[in-house]
Amino acid sequence: MEYRIVGSVMPVLELKLLKGEKIYSQSGAMKWMSAGINMETSMAGGLGGALKRKLTGESAFLNYFSATSDGDTIAFGHSYPGHIVPVDISRQPVICQRRAFLCAVESVELGIHFQRRLGTGFFGGEGFVMQRLSGSGMAFVEIDGESVEMELAPGQSIRVETGAVGMYEQSVQMNIEMVKGFKNILFGGEGLFLTTLTGPGKVWLQTMPIQGMVAEMSDFLPKPSNR
Repeated sequence: MEYRIVGSVMPVLELKLLKGEKIYSQSGAMKWMSAGINMETSMAGGLGGALKRKLTGESAFLNYFSATSDGDTIAFGHSYPGHIVPVDISRQPVICQRRAFLCAVESVELGIHFQRRLGTGFFGGEGFVMQRLSGSGMAFVEIDGESVEMELAPGQSIRVETGAVGMYEQSVQMNIEMVKGFKNILFGGEGLFLTTLTGPGKVWLQTMPIQGMVAEMSDFLPKPSNR
């Protein structure tokens, strides 16, 4: 399989497959495909798998695409302004924000990850339920805004605003901490909590979470009339 990512603000992922290669995606992600691509919609994992995907922000159904000849192409589009990030899951599983999954090869499993710490689930910006990608091979993930990749050494920590965590390797520990200082809390504009990520492992941060974009745009939307 060969791939290329085209565009910037609303990118498209284009894949060139060999005969027999198969890839699956979230529902509604496909933008175009050559005539030799076969498509099959499936409730993979039965009802239990469908319920798990709904919890992680995806459709109950997945779409599977297979090539009937070498060089068949298929393209998937980003749902929001942002970036498409390729990830080799063979290194280790990764934990993603809800609705981040775009597509993957068959050997990658889309699962569910529960935040065990109450504080992280309530105040970490990602909620209790996240997506988990495991297995082997390539997966492609949607990141809101710009994407910044960092490699954390063992014990190295970084503090980020809640909602800025797009994805991290399973070896990374995620927690939350309260902002210190009365003036910082009242006037700092960063809220009460920050998310702490501690290595070892890779993390992918996003500069404009979609919820932040919605909040910024809300002041410019028409207000309902009181009449």
